[in-house]
Amino acid sequence: MSTPSSSAWSPLRNSTFRMLWIATIASNIGTWMHEVGAGWLMTTLSASPLHVALIQVAGSLPMFFLALPAGAAADIVDKRRYLLLVQLWMSAVALSLAVLTLLGLMNVTLLLALTLALGIGTALMMPAWSALTPELVGKDELSAAVAISSVGINVSRAVGPALAGVLVSLVGPWLTFALNAVSFAGVILVLLLWKRQVQTPLLPAERFIGAMRTGLRFARSSKPLQAVLVRALAFFFCASAGMSLLPLIVRGEMHGSAADFGMLLAAIGIGAVAGATLLPTLRERISRDRLVAIAALLYAVFLLTLALVRNFYVLLPAMLLSGAAWIAVLSNLQVAAQTSVPAWVRARALSVYILIFFGAMAAGSLLWGSLASHVSITQSLLLAAAGLALGTLLTLKVALPTTEIEALTPSLHWPVPVLDDEVDKESGPVMVTVEYHIDAAKAEAFQVAARELEAMRKRNGALSWGLMRDSADPLVWMEFFFEESWLEHLRHHHRVTRGELKIEARVRQLQSEGVPVRIRHLLAGKA
Repeated sequence: MSTPSSSAWSPLRNSTFRMLWIATIASNIGTWMHEVGAGWLMTTLSASPLHVALIQVAGSLPMFFLALPAGAAADIVDKRRYLLLVQLWMSAVALSLAVLTLLGLMNVTLLLALTLALGIGTALMMPAWSALTPELVGKDELSAAVAISSVGINVSRAVGPALAGVLVSLVGPWLTFALNAVSFAGVILVLLLWKRQVQTPLLPAERFIGAMRTGLRFARSSKPLQAVLVRALAFFFCASAGMSLLPLIVRGEMHGSAADFGMLLAAIGIGAVAGATLLPTLRERISRDRLVAIAALLYAVFLLTLALVRNFYVLLPAMLLSGAAWIAVLSNLQVAAQTSVPAWVRARALSVYILIFFGAMAAGSLLWGSLASHVSITQSLLLAAAGLALGTLLTLKVALPTTEIEALTPSLHWPVPVLDDEVDKESGPVMVTVEYHIDAAKAEAFQVAARELEAMRKRNGALSWGLMRDSADPLVWMEFFFEESWLEHLRHHHRVTRGELKIEARVRQLQSEGVPVRIRHLLAGKA
């Protein structure tokens, strides 16, 4: 039996996490009501499959352009104030949608533009929101907190569409937009009341452009994060076909109502909640990699069913299956992304994951919508199902990371280097050299081990890295790397983790006994 500290629901004992979780459910109910209202309204304004698919593109595309800047901002500014401003923006856009629709002023262009504006808000919010969870719960509860958040999202996914379907049928889409505007109030209130404890930083905050560059270098050099990105791309690009074409299937080919559309979306949410409930048991019996692969193949079966079946009562259980498969993939990928990166770069790393997620969804929706316009919805879905199955099989060997939280804790083992007080800490570049003495018999092993150092230095901020051998003494090797400024090098000191300490230890074990490793810091000369 689980102890209270290890309970799947233990993060809810944290009052701030609990209040944000409840407020987020309410907000997400509003978001899903908007999804139904916007999708159904577009089928009223235009019968074009491309226009209907563009609703999802407009909501997802801002992530492709804004995820990285939003991640950088979230890592260097006060997250609470930042999120408050974004929530107020999204509430104002949703209210504008409601008013314009009620007054009969809505058209295809305006609907896409306002959906894009909401997508911009989502893009600005998500990296900061994703990076917030580790601040609220302990490291032992992080996985449980991510799972609980997923359950909350899918509870709202079950309630929101069903409620929206009824409201659209009885009143019209404008009411779903109005309720979405109101749904942001709970999150805004909790953020206003939250007394966030902010630690005084030891170093000045990173500059915005530099923070973005550092985040990209980390992503390019982090193999665990890259594994998550590959698996995410393989799934979401083809899986996007289902949601982007569903409104057309229900209204155009099944001649269903908004209530029918809402019920199908609600079935997805119910399936997701059921799947999230089963996930802890499944994780005990099936590896994370295999679970994601099985769930992705099940989603391909759902796309195949959606392509061939036009019976409402057959599609309902298929929707339940799709919700369970979706949450299994999404939850496992999100936990893998959250737990594979250190705290200092978490929002930026997660912004890269979010970029891939929404970029794949937007590009996929555009492709499958265009294809459905030129051939048919059925053929588009058949190709998406085949692509998803093939992509899943091709990426089976890309293992998802299982990083221990302890390995991501800063090691703080580097001694603080001495610097003349008259030197400008913002000036650069700075060149760091590390001199090793390696016996000839160990030279090959040293070069292999040093390659791990290269990835480590670059993901922690190094601009470039190299390894040279002394021509006069072949036993002497010189590692060197450049950093943007002395201040960036000091940040590097605080970024090295306990897991990376082991990488350094493996290299230094090859050092000749009794010979010290020599480290030098070289500053750019002034003209």
